[in-house]
Amino acid sequence: MGATVYEQNMESNQEELVKEFLPLVKKIGLHLVARLPPSIELDDLLQVGVIGLIQASGSFDPTRGASFATYAGIRIKGAMLDEVRRNDWVPRSVQQNMKRVTESITALEAELGRVATDKEIAGALDVSLEEYHDISRELSYSRLAPLEETTPGLESAEPDPLAMLQDTRLRQDIVDAIGELPEKEALMMSLYYGEELNLKEIGAVLGVSESRVSQIHGQALARIRAKLDTETD
Repeated sequence: MGATVYEQNMESNQEELVKEFLPLVKKIGLHLVARLPPSIELDDLLQVGVIGLIQASGSFDPTRGASFATYAGIRIKGAMLDEVRRNDWVPRSVQQNMKRVTESITALEAELGRVATDKEIAGALDVSLEEYHDISRELSYSRLAPLEETTPGLESAEPDPLAMLQDTRLRQDIVDAIGELPEKEALMMSLYYGEELNLKEIGAVLGVSESRVSQIHGQALARIRAKLDTETD
């Protein structure tokens, strides 16, 4: 039996939506790949992003209040982030260094009663300042999930209230931790995650190189992780 007129119209509308919002897939892909290590290929992100767009076009419910552009953007970005997580792109060495730096910051700041400087952190790690800056730049490859995640519940017909509550609390903890960062680090995080500027643009605002921005980013992430670890102890 052939498709009904209704089914044909639905399929046609879905195809039109996909074609119209393909540029959104590329925009999101370019934005994400600029934040990831060179090993992450843009084409891989675009492929899964298109799948996310197709899924969004088939499940979008306009009665729920969100525009299709908003809904599709969430599904596209979510599909890309899922792909990144599946491939476990953060090297083990980066994970180990994040743990080392986080533990050093926690111990130092508990002892000092104030924010530790990069020189003090380097000393605690028993490495030179230059070596610590190299480590910090690598730490920028780490991610604080709620800063990159999709909006909880929007893509699900029946969101898990407990999961949403836990996510909301974690987000608030991260916001609080960012508020306690040194001024330059807090501004960098705001420009990067809030204004979504790239490293070059942030460097221009801060008056530093892209490499320095990356180092500031990594150190800020380590400070935030240290703060979150302290909160959960």
